[in-house]
Amino acid sequence: MTGASPRPSDPLRSGPIFYPIIDTAVCAARGIDPLALALACLRGGARLLQVRQKAGSGASFLALAERLVIESAHFHARLIVNDRADIARLAGAAGVHVGQDDLDVDDVFRIAGMDAIVGLSTHDATQIDAAIGGRATYVAVGPVFGSTTKDTGYGPRGLDLVRYAAGRGKPVVAIGGITLERARDVVAAGADAVAVIGDLAGSDPQARARAFVSAVAPRPFNV
Repeated sequence: MTGASPRPSDPLRSGPIFYPIIDTAVCAARGIDPLALALACLRGGARLLQVRQKAGSGASFLALAERLVIESAHFHARLIVNDRADIARLAGAAGVHVGQDDLDVDDVFRIAGMDAIVGLSTHDATQIDAAIGGRATYVAVGPVFGSTTKDTGYGPRGLDLVRYAAGRGKPVVAIGGITLERARDVVAAGADAVAVIGDLAGSDPQARARAFVSAVAPRPFNV
């Protein structure tokens, strides 16, 4: 376990529902430093963020996750690690996000700890039903509008699937093609959090993050 400052001891009660995802492949393609992007999001008001690294060494992913845990703690924010429950545990991250073909949610809790936040991606009604009936902390629904940053194997799901998942006892994270212009519609459909990747990597990500926080702030995301 890293020697970073301890993560917040209490769940966040008044946000974040803006949920930036720091994807190292997207950052590399656009010439952006993942740490710099994460810091911009934190300074812009994000209090929950995810780091995703699909390629590269486990050592480099761990080093990045450890640094992000430290930086997140300065903002009283929480870090979620994509896929790698082992790295989340070693880095002292708050939780793990997994997909349908990744580790089972129960196994993630065994590795990351029983108090971890564990999110699960879903793409249709059957998967949503299973996720809501299972142990996942939150349910991610998408791609809502399609995605250019990750090949999920699914076409755009639309807002109806967000509405299907909403209000059923677990926070709903909407993801996939969500821009600032679309964020309010996603929240209006019942999403508790708006996950954003591509729309952050512009010339002023801190300002963009602040705009997203303002756009989606009216509803709390409790975990």
